[in-house]
Amino acid sequence: MENIIKYFPTLNEKQQRQFAMLGDLYSDWNSKVNVISRKDIDNLYLKHVLHSLAIARFLGPLADGTAVLDMGTGGGFPGIPLSIIYPECHFHLLDRIGKKINVAREIAAASDIGNVTFQHGDIGECREKYDYVVSRAVMPLNGLVPLIVKNIKCKDNIDNRYAPGLICLKGGDLADESKGVKYPVLEFPINEFFREDFFETKKVVYVPIEF
Repeated sequence: MENIIKYFPTLNEKQQRQFAMLGDLYSDWNSKVNVISRKDIDNLYLKHVLHSLAIARFLGPLADGTAVLDMGTGGGFPGIPLSIIYPECHFHLLDRIGKKINVAREIAAASDIGNVTFQHGDIGECREKYDYVVSRAVMPLNGLVPLIVKNIKCKDNIDNRYAPGLICLKGGDLADESKGVKYPVLEFPINEFFREDFFETKKVVYVPIEF
């Protein structure tokens, strides 16, 4: 939790309370449904919450009403931490595994996060359009991009720093999985946002989708 305050010092009291609640909530739910590796639960804030928030450091402020789809959210990452940071934006969390999306739903409700909706299903079943699709290492880029193009708004009616597109959390060399992607693949090292050793090889990857 200390790292969250360190990198996001302007959080209001409600946001700080919501982030503080995640530790106990995820520990409790993870004992029932394995949504986070058992060895990682003690590093929840560093490896899952702060890692998710690298997307917020990349995007900067978002206009009210910005819509974001979290594809393959699992237990709620990166969608739940981002929904706390951006309370005036809307987040739709999607996952094929029902028990995981149920955990995310319960944690959002317990944390009083009201700007999220949930869907148990496949990306092919999600037909709404969003300003951004986010994901955390769900699949290689050359497989992911074709699946989510239909979900990206073709016109940016909201004044954000970055045009509509895909934003992923990735690690390592992405050369192979970027082959065949017909849109630009832009990489941003997370260690430029956060100094912890865990982020040394991790990246935010932005794929602007232009029609």
